[in-house]
Amino acid sequence: MSTQFFYGTGRRKTSVARVRLIAGNGEVVVNGRSLDQHFGNAVNLTEVMLPFRVTGTEGRYNAMVKVEGGGYQGQAGAIQHGIARALLQSDPDGSRLSLRQAGLLTRDPRMKERKKYGLKRARKAPQYTKR
Repeated sequence: MSTQFFYGTGRRKTSVARVRLIAGNGEVVVNGRSLDQHFGNAVNLTEVMLPFRVTGTEGRYNAMVKVEGGGYQGQAGAIQHGIARALLQSDPDGSRLSLRQAGLLTRDPRMKERKKYGLKRARKAPQYTKR
């Protein structure tokens, strides 16, 4: 018999996290490493675990995460979004309101703006010389 799991895809900037929740003791594995090993102290790990705290499911699920693209901040946001979506799948009626009020179900639309021709970056123009 296969164990039941809940799946959620989270995105932030250019990062994509595929999260699988399995009943367990609250262990989070990111790309085959623990959360501490993957992020070190570059990210506040309590933010990544926020969906569990909001829904009151801390220590009830193990999360297996595959994340790619972006940097540490984007990956952390993608994992948070993916966990929230997976928790929503596990308990659609009970957790939707609390996750929505905490702003965890909304995909953050902010992306890096593309560079435009004639400019040095997205908006930085070369120095203007009058003469």
